[in-house]
Parts: sequence; structure tokens; C-alpha cells
Amino acid sequence: MNPALLAVLSTAVAPVFWGTTYIVFTQTLPIEHPLLVAALRALPAGILLMLAGAGLPPRDKLLPLAVLGFANIGFFFALLFFSASRLPGGIAATLSSAQPLIVTFLAWPLLSRRPAPVQIAAAFAGMIGVALLVLDPNARPDFMGALAALGASASMAVGTVLTERWGRMGTALQLAAWQLTLGGALLIPVALAMEGLPPVPEPQNLLGMTYLVLVGTALAYWLWVRGISRLGANVAFLGLISPIVATLLGAAMLGEFLTVLQALGIALALGSCFVGTMFAKRPRPSK
Repeated sequence: MNPALLAVLSTAVAPVFWGTTYIVFTQTLPIEHPLLVAALRALPAGILLMLAGAGLPPRDKLLPLAVLGFANIGFFFALLFFSASRLPGGIAATLSSAQPLIVTFLAWPLLSRRPAPVQIAAAFAGMIGVALLVLDPNARPDFMGALAALGASASMAVGTVLTERWGRMGTALQLAAWQLTLGGALLIPVALAMEGLPPVPEPQNLLGMTYLVLVGTALAYWLWVRGISRLGANVAFLGLISPIVATLLGAAMLGEFLTVLQALGIALALGSCFVGTMFAKRPRPSK
């Protein structure tokens, strides 16, 4: 198999797992504690990856690693779970689909990579596809939730571009572990101060959190960081897979069938993923 295609397929596994986050969060975890859920998702996953071989982060790289951890994990998770607690899933997913477009333009000043017209078109097509797939015209957006969803997209877009720029600080396993650990550590005191302690966990809470920590975070972020190192920041286009998975899961749980517009939305989103990743400039290999 072509190495580039193999890298795309393995990286795409991460947003497949992330597509299950909304259902797991809303069905098994206390939605009134979104910041604490985010922190408890990130920190244990980072510690597990460090124990799995990543080790402790180097002291001389703590500042840039903390910036990555804040952008990709701490701030992103906080805004993500906050928006999920206040917005219908369709609106949250549509606003989050702006991330490839933000990455495309951020790569210009931060990576000296001028956005190609085909990528800009693909980013807009992806947003339209996600909107057709998940947006409910009768849903009422919450202003703060919508602002948080856009902020989450911008935060991870910045972190994704900076991961490509600073990615030579360690292996993919190390970068994922250190970002998760530092991001989670930064988030915990804020979460405790704003939300307090959660109620005593029930079995379904423990099951949901175990899945998020092991699969939706530790494994998924390692695959994602590895994808950035191989394909560049434009792996953000693969994030459009998440709302597709979330919609299909929701339809399966409710026993519903997709409409023609939703099928068109899936086609547009998947086409955007293909164009945005396969026609992107690759990062320069390390010397």
C-alpha cells in the first residue's frame, strides 16, 4: 500500500474514535462538570503514555510543550466539553468543522505555506457537508456554547499547526503523552475552582471515562500526532470524519435512516478529507 495512503488511513482512526465522544459524554458522564471531565480525560491518558515509554518531558522544552498542551488539550478540551453541554450536537459539529479552514490559513504565517485554492475550496466544502449532515434548522443555538465551539476549533487548529512546526521535540508517543499530561494538569485546578467536585461516580460513569481515557484520548492522540509528523497540519481535514461517525451512531441508536441531504453531506465531507490531505504539501523530513 502507498505509504501516504497508509498514513492517512491510520490517522483517520483518531477522528473515528472522537466521533463517539459526544454520545459517551452526554450518555455516561456528568455534563454539568464539563471542565473536570475534560481534565480527567487528558491527565490519566498522558500519564499512561509516559509509563508506556514516553518518559518525562525534557526541562528545556517545557514551555513550548506547555503551549501545545494548552492549545491542543487544556483549552481545547475545556471549550469542547463546555460547548457539548450547551449546544445540540449538530450545531457543535458544524462550528467545529471550521478547523481545516483555520489550519489552512494559519499554515501561511506559521509554516510559510501559502494556502492553495483547492484546499480553501475543500475546507468550505467540508463545512457545507457537515452542515447538511448534522445541522437541524429548528435547533436554537446558545451564544456562549457557539462561541466555545468556534474557540475550540481555533485552539486545536493553532495546536495542530504548532505541532508540525515544533514536532521534532520528540517522537509521536512522547509529544502526545507530554501534551496530554501538561494540558490536563493545567486544566484540573481551573475545573475544581469553577465546578467543584463531581458526585460519587456510578458504574456507567467509570465505563464512559475508561473508554474516553484509553481509546478516545491515549490511543487517538498518539495516532493524531503521528499523522501530523507524517502528513503535516492538513490532517485537520480528517477531523471532518468525526461528525460523520457521530451522526451514524446517533441514527443507529435511534433506528433512523439518513436523508438524501445527509448522504450528500457525507459525500462532501469525505471528498473534502481526500482533497485536503492527499493534495497537501508534506512536512520536510527531519535531517
